[in-house]
Amino acid sequence: MKIAPFQLERYFAKHEFSARYLLSSSDCEALSMQELLALADGEMQRSWEELKLGYTETLGHPLLRGAIAELYEGIEAQDVLVVVPEEGIFLLVHALLEPGDHVICTFPAYQSLYEVARSIGCDVSTWEPDEERGWCFDVADLAEKMRANTRLVVVNFPHNPTGYVPPRKDFEALVELVRQRGAYLLSDEMYRFLEVEEGTTLPAACELYERAFSLFGLSKTFGLPGLRIGWLTSRDSAVLERVSELKDYTTICSSAPSEILAVVALRGRSAIIRRQVERVRRNVGALDTFFDAYQDCISWNRPVGGSVCFPRMLAVENTFAFCEELVAETGIMLVPSRAFQFGDHHVRVGFGRENLPGVIERFAGYLDRRFR
Repeated sequence: MKIAPFQLERYFAKHEFSARYLLSSSDCEALSMQELLALADGEMQRSWEELKLGYTETLGHPLLRGAIAELYEGIEAQDVLVVVPEEGIFLLVHALLEPGDHVICTFPAYQSLYEVARSIGCDVSTWEPDEERGWCFDVADLAEKMRANTRLVVVNFPHNPTGYVPPRKDFEALVELVRQRGAYLLSDEMYRFLEVEEGTTLPAACELYERAFSLFGLSKTFGLPGLRIGWLTSRDSAVLERVSELKDYTTICSSAPSEILAVVALRGRSAIIRRQVERVRRNVGALDTFFDAYQDCISWNRPVGGSVCFPRMLAVENTFAFCEELVAETGIMLVPSRAFQFGDHHVRVGFGRENLPGVIERFAGYLDRRFR
């Protein structure tokens, strides 16, 4: 298969483990093994201690699929397929699409959401937001992009990298539009439950539409990216079966320890999510103060959900060059918008980590030295 390099991941590969301060991470503060196991009930403590490191079920451990189903209304364990999150995108796109199909995707976006479809010969259109309206995605714009051969619409809310979350009525209108056109819907919901503004959590797409596929996992909201556990949820059993068949050519099954730890996390989700939400809201408060003080250098739209935002740099002409200089001089890693194939005027800021206030202070010092 010929596919373009994943620019965001290549940028992280270059800097993530050498930069001293990460200001663009999309995940939340990771839990330690000790913190996670402290949440285990008696059943899962025994499961962990007695675990044999053999193969696991392709669809996912029954206890894990059951725990995942509890996150949704009207969804049963049979509607869940456990995957590595990135793998879920790759396999679903290959299960659904043929060369020549039309695909629409929110943009800027995590590159695999549109690049995999493009690599197999699909015609991909981008649905872009209005920065002046708080990165709003207008459903009327999406309707204009729909064609007779539109087979798949791909959306991502809370949105990476802008942090935008549409009002519920707009999201429901989006789902209804896709239903009327008879297309499939892939809804990347990796930041679900991590809403900065209270009361903005959207229903899962799989709850609203029988041809929708909700992608979620433990990497972002739960702060457990090292487990590599995610899932696709849908009431379309035929397509899920096809995805599971394709999975035989990729991971086949998940890591046994990861699955048990994932059940622990999902059963303890209230405590984990509460802690992460408190942190992102606290950090957004720190960003409020920072962006207020540096309006001459940076402008931003305050995120509604997730753990990332996408401010515009006002004092530089090329954010790629700026980010390369920043990491070289200060050890602070920022991701330029070029990594999202979205020009050279923005950067992605991640605010899910505990050390954000200290990193912001260092970044402010650099801006002072360079521009003031």
